[in-house]
Amino acid sequence: MAKLENVQLSETRLSKGYTVSVDKTVEWVDTDASGHQHNSVVIRWVEAAEAQLMRDLNLPEYFPDAPRVQHHVNYTGMLWFGQQARADVWVEEVGRTSLKLGFEVTSQDHGANQGGLVAHGYVTTVYVPKGHTTAQPWSPEMRQVFEQVQK
Repeated sequence: MAKLENVQLSETRLSKGYTVSVDKTVEWVDTDASGHQHNSVVIRWVEAAEAQLMRDLNLPEYFPDAPRVQHHVNYTGMLWFGQQARADVWVEEVGRTSLKLGFEVTSQDHGANQGGLVAHGYVTTVYVPKGHTTAQPWSPEMRQVFEQVQK
């Protein structure tokens, strides 16, 4: 695990409710036969924002040790080829062994299609460090970082 004892909140400029935003354009490969986004696009974009969040938190060891155990997605709109969208991700809840990340995907107006909220929900991961097969408690250092930015 990376040494986190030298990371101070003031150094990272991260604070409570810190949210990462990733801007995307709907590409042809992101659409399905109906012409709008395939349902998997939302999770892929949320994972991209999650990766940026962990880079911002200086936690490169998170991904190999934090499998997803739950996705909950409420689809409230559609995205079309060429449309601009944004995925926002934040730390919603820190459990003993789990992390709940909240997210929203929003879009901009695109031709006759009005922009707005496209999807929202959460992703839950658990901490399974190398050498273990079940969830383990977060290290105190990782927990501290997650709690510093939790909404």
